[in-house]
Amino acid sequence: MAKQVTTVSDDGFAATNEVRDFEATIDPNGEESPDTLETLLSAYGSCYVPALRVGGQQRGVDDLGRIEIETTGDLNDDDKLESISFDISVEASIDDETGSEIIERANELCKVHDALKSELHAETSIQGDAA
Repeated sequence: MAKQVTTVSDDGFAATNEVRDFEATIDPNGEESPDTLETLLSAYGSCYVPALRVGGQQRGVDDLGRIEIETTGDLNDDDKLESISFDISVEASIDDETGSEIIERANELCKVHDALKSELHAETSIQGDAA
């Protein structure tokens, strides 16, 4: 099995990506749409949501409720990603140990986490009882 995306740019730097029946525009300058790094950070956070839900279920928390991930990508002097962090809030009431276990399992499950070089794996924190 393979994933396929077709990227087209008729001029300039922005490109339209065709993914199955969907289109997403990415503008490296961030003027017309999210830039490339914002898109990567969005994909990482979006992938991490189901990983957290499954990780929670596998660690005895059947429903995490609302999940909010504040993703920060720090850039180096060359405007390349140097580090990524997640500040995660979940609606469910969880203790620190359970939160750590859920994050550990989510790291194993998230496909974007797996695809990134290890020095760009998100540093994570999780807080329960967030509404």
